[in-house]
Amino acid sequence: MLNRVVTVAALAVGGMLLSKKIKGKQDSSGSSAIIEAIEVNVPDSVAYNQFTQFEDFPQFMKSVKEIRQLDDKRLHWKANVAGEDKEWDAEITEQIPDKRIAWRSIGGVRNGGVVTFHKISDNVTRVTLQMDYEPEGVLEQIGDALGAVRMEARSNLSNFKELLEKRGSETGAWRGKINQH
Repeated sequence: MLNRVVTVAALAVGGMLLSKKIKGKQDSSGSSAIIEAIEVNVPDSVAYNQFTQFEDFPQFMKSVKEIRQLDDKRLHWKANVAGEDKEWDAEITEQIPDKRIAWRSIGGVRNGGVVTFHKISDNVTRVTLQMDYEPEGVLEQIGDALGAVRMEARSNLSNFKELLEKRGSETGAWRGKINQH
């Protein structure tokens, strides 16, 4: 009986991964990508300023347990990924006030991306997240194939919008610039 269950599970995972490859969501290296956007009813500087407050991310990102800012360019993340606690370091590779923040992991969970801030009007900003990541292990690959990362990103952006609109202002700001490297 156990052999049947294992066989069925293996076939299901294999089918999902094959389907995903055919649909082009994952490249040959095993990386996946998402793009999500939301309009927030605050000026672009307010949205950007709040997004520079990395240690506040657990307030709107449900799987993030803690972020410590080590210096202007480096962050240490603690999060729950597919039911497993993980830690990694990331570096900010570019930061332009009111425009963009780009990052990449430099150890642990492999990911990178950019968040951009687009002024729609004086009091409306489109926040766009583009992220590449590499699911590790079968459970993360299944979750990725089912769209779990995309759904969580969408939920996190929605939580960011709600938090910022309810508060009406940012909790702080870092207006420094980091040139792309």
